[in-house]
Amino acid sequence: MELKMELSQKQVLSQHMVQSMEILQMSAQELEGYIEKLALENPVIELADSSQSKADMQQEDLQRKLDWLESTDLQNRVYYQQERDAENMEANWHDSRQSEENLEEYLHAQILLADYTELERVIMEYLICSLDSRGYFSGELAQVADHFNVSEEKVEELLQDIQELDPAGVGARNLQECLLLQIQRKKNYSDVTVEIIEHYMEEVAKNHLPNIAKKLQVSLEEVQQACEEIRSLNPKPGSSFSDREQLRYISPDAVVVKLENQFEILINEYQYPGFSISNYYQEMMQSTTDAEAKKYLQEKVQQAQWVSNCISQRSSTLSRVMHLLVERQHEFFLEGPGHKRPMRLVDLAEELDLHESTISRAMRGKYLQCSWGVFPLNYFLTSVAVKSSNTDGAEDKTPEQMKTMIREIVDSENKKKPYSDQAISDLLIAKGIKLSRRTVNKYRTEMGIPDKSGRKEF
Repeated sequence: MELKMELSQKQVLSQHMVQSMEILQMSAQELEGYIEKLALENPVIELADSSQSKADMQQEDLQRKLDWLESTDLQNRVYYQQERDAENMEANWHDSRQSEENLEEYLHAQILLADYTELERVIMEYLICSLDSRGYFSGELAQVADHFNVSEEKVEELLQDIQELDPAGVGARNLQECLLLQIQRKKNYSDVTVEIIEHYMEEVAKNHLPNIAKKLQVSLEEVQQACEEIRSLNPKPGSSFSDREQLRYISPDAVVVKLENQFEILINEYQYPGFSISNYYQEMMQSTTDAEAKKYLQEKVQQAQWVSNCISQRSSTLSRVMHLLVERQHEFFLEGPGHKRPMRLVDLAEELDLHESTISRAMRGKYLQCSWGVFPLNYFLTSVAVKSSNTDGAEDKTPEQMKTMIREIVDSENKKKPYSDQAISDLLIAKGIKLSRRTVNKYRTEMGIPDKSGRKEF
């Protein structure tokens, strides 16, 4: 054992710094909850006068957008006019949403007056509640039978009763059964259609229609008619019903409004309440002779002041990030999706002279609203998919731009002789864009575009 002295550097984050970073990465909704909770814990904090409701503030903000757009871009003017009308009708919409019927309620209503024993009704309600969002039953009949101490055949019989309810196809255990339940309700359906549903759905997905015709020993026209009949069916009969449990409402943290020659950026500050420090407690802090009470009030006042500074810093940082983002993605806000430019986190950090982690926190979990929709801020961070091989100053391409080009090539091809992935790659190379066949295949698959045989028309 020995004693010695050494000099070292350590990065220590104070509680205030940690709190500042936490506030920076909060969305508007999270910040609203944070301030309301803080007001309950800190008596010196006074929330802003609530005489002007949040709905009124939103209405004024929307009206301000309309005023800015009064003599400018028509598309945005219509867009925000619709938004204002939606705000005015919010109460009525709320009532209608509450009255929306979900799948369970719809099915329960159909068996309400049916002649079932008490146990049968309980089992049917259990089966109905077990249906997924598609309207499929994905459980095990044996487990249901064991649970209610009945035979598996009895459960099967009750499930078949559910399958006879509307919408057609509900209660199916797989795609084939769902389609068969629907096709069998039609008066005139083809035996070829049934055969294809039962045995050749994978071939249909690959567009191998001549192979199906050959195996079934029917004409290609009959197979094509059967496929059209199948496409008219609904593979997810439960999807048209409301599913309120999965509803998620997003409040944008920033709004980008297109003016005639520029974009105006609004930071969403009406989502969370403003607050001030109580004059009463500040005077008490100055006048009290109780040392413990004085210390307590000083700590609470300092906390409120620090949080206020953090919120102001958050707005300032978010505003700087938003202005640079709009500047870098100017073409996107003019032309819409498919026109993003490569933009990395490090690019924003260097431009704003901030650390990457600060930019990351400022963008995390936040959303932007513009005339093209609502997008997470991280959506605009895009890497370079391919560097142009041209020497005439052509720009690098993002994955989104490459997918757009691939889709344009596919849309313009001769469907009798569609392009292979290698042919698409060759066409891109001819345009000065070097993209391998494997990458073409990857992007095509991500877009849900079938391969060459799957796109061929006969």
